[in-house]
Amino acid sequence: QVTLVESGGGLVQAGGSLRLSCAASGSLLRINDMGWHRQAPGKQRELVAAITSGGSTIYAESVKGRFTISRDNAKNTVYLEMNNLKPEDTAVYYCKANIRRAWSPIKDYWGQGTQVTVSS
Repeated sequence: QVTLVESGGGLVQAGGSLRLSCAASGSLLRINDMGWHRQAPGKQRELVAAITSGGSTIYAESVKGRFTISRDNAKNTVYLEMNNLKPEDTAVYYCKANIRRAWSPIKDYWGQGTQVTVSS
């Protein structure tokens, strides 16, 4: 069993910052790509940022320059540093990890989500 646990969400004023964390635990062989997605009310879930096992990153244009994704492979953890937050960043943020387990095919795992609310 693999579990992703997110933390760091909350309420912040526009222009403020938050850091989200997502730790993977359980029986796993290796973690490939990890990323953050978000879903606002009435909208589709969208990719915010992703990072490969080698450290290559991609960002949605709407967050580029404001958000930074990073990972600590020793801790099986991915982070999302969010700066200069805007009201339009308000959403539930979900962690996703592509994981290889012993004797199993590679698959994606999702966290439960953490709420980020930015007030103006």
